[in-house]
Amino acid sequence: MRFDAKQWKRREPYPPLGTLIAANVLRENGIETHFVDVMFAQGAQDIFSQIEIQKPDLFIIWDDGFNYLTKMCLSRMREAAIEMAVFAKKHNCKTIISSSDSTDNYAMYLDHGCDFVILGEGEETLTEIIHSFKNQSDEYEKIPGLAFKKNDKIIKNSSRPVSRDLDKLPFPAWDLLDVSHYRNAWIKKRGFFSLNMATTRGCPYKCNWCAKPIYGNRYHSHSPKRMAAEAEKLVNELGATHIWMCDDIFGLKPGWVEAFSAEIKNRNLKFEYQIQSRVDLLTNDETVRALAESGCKEIWVGAESGSQKILDAMEKGTRIEQIYAVRKKLALHDIRCAFFLQFGYLNETWEDIELTLKMLFELMPDDIGISVSYPLPGTGFYEKVKLDLAEKKNWKDSDDLSMLFKNTYTSDFYKKLHRYVHKKFRRLQAQAEITKLLNGTQKPGMKSLKKVASGFYYRPFEWIEKQKMKAQLGKSI
Repeated sequence: MRFDAKQWKRREPYPPLGTLIAANVLRENGIETHFVDVMFAQGAQDIFSQIEIQKPDLFIIWDDGFNYLTKMCLSRMREAAIEMAVFAKKHNCKTIISSSDSTDNYAMYLDHGCDFVILGEGEETLTEIIHSFKNQSDEYEKIPGLAFKKNDKIIKNSSRPVSRDLDKLPFPAWDLLDVSHYRNAWIKKRGFFSLNMATTRGCPYKCNWCAKPIYGNRYHSHSPKRMAAEAEKLVNELGATHIWMCDDIFGLKPGWVEAFSAEIKNRNLKFEYQIQSRVDLLTNDETVRALAESGCKEIWVGAESGSQKILDAMEKGTRIEQIYAVRKKLALHDIRCAFFLQFGYLNETWEDIELTLKMLFELMPDDIGISVSYPLPGTGFYEKVKLDLAEKKNWKDSDDLSMLFKNTYTSDFYKKLHRYVHKKFRRLQAQAEITKLLNGTQKPGMKSLKKVASGFYYRPFEWIEKQKMKAQLGKSI
């Protein structure tokens, strides 16, 4: 987390869920496992002493595929992974890596210290590699979902089908994690403690800018009963009062949300949670009611753009009117609605940007996350722009926001737009808070007063960023 200044500033860390699941899979297969949590590490060097002390036969770098940021190659993370792999190799460790970036760029990792790259979903592949290694067998060609070198030649095996019955997977190995580091960070920053759960793997939708290098386009889910049991463990044993359901899409299967809500009630569990979803999945009143009754307090939806032209070009499969309807529907059920917005898609014009701003400031969601279009390898969008990719191929961290291809506007413009939108949005939030205080729907308190005061801070900076954009566009906005 320290490698990403934006995430470090947020101080809202989540444990490496995928790594903890893989660790428990290994233990269930009788494989001695030592887990090192790098969430709070200063750098790759923090791992070196552990390699020297433990002297492992195998060193495994396992990226958490449940965090959407890991789909992007954040170059500092790649550099750290390679640095660890090179160090481990010098200390006679066979090195295995599983990540979105290594799946997309397996040859590069094999050329820089990694002995094995797991392609796609990894638990079964990892177990088979280790059993082959323990049995002193070098017939790695028989293991699906694996890339490696043999006689200096890169071998890429056939793909491994994704798991269908997710309930066969064990719970994450929470006993290997020092949960107190996470609890302390959350309590200090937010006043509550949040942990993460994944109820599904994969996404069946065809948004042409979204890569799925690990779990693919097939959608499989844990049973509602299994996930209620996992939530019970997080709440009753680990002390979480809030859960982030980190699925790309939560509760897609018909009836799943309603069954999950019933399981939560049966166990008398009390916690709040947030999810990610699509607006076209939230038009059903019963689904939204079940979400609210089971503790859902916040939903992040991929609004992306206020221009139907852009949504259609993205092959998003949603309509602008659905965004408007869902924003209102969630408010009726006291569920916060947050928007993911994406600027800079191919051939975006100022008129498209204006439509997005219009939608945003009319609907005023409870929160926003803004990015610019990032061409991920393996996507239709990447294929469209790959010949126009600039010299810079990846972001350094999640706040980089550089345009990696030639488009209507430059990186500098989109960074100004990003700052302007955030400043205006926060200023309007402060304005809304003043209205609530005046009409008596909000009681005065330190939190509300701080929000009101923030409006005076954001107003001049909003004006400044707007003038910068006007100068760059050469037009009135």
